[in-house]
Amino acid sequence: MLIHVKVKPNSSKQKIESFGNNMYLVYLKQQQENNRANIELINLLAKYFTTPPARIKIKVGLNNNKKIIQIE
Repeated sequence: MLIHVKVKPNSSKQKIESFGNNMYLVYLKQQQENNRANIELINLLAKYFTTPPARIKIKVGLNNNKKIIQIE
């Protein structure tokens, strides 16, 4: 499954909002330094979709706020 995610790093909360059609807005507490926001994103999506973090991969947008994520 592929999902489209827009990330809001350095937020005061952790939250996932769904907009249908596999589009999500994700608020993260971590900043974009040293890949910390991406790690937090993967862990948060793993809890949301109840799947192991190893099955979630960032396909497009590793250094961007708009990402395409593959969940196996």
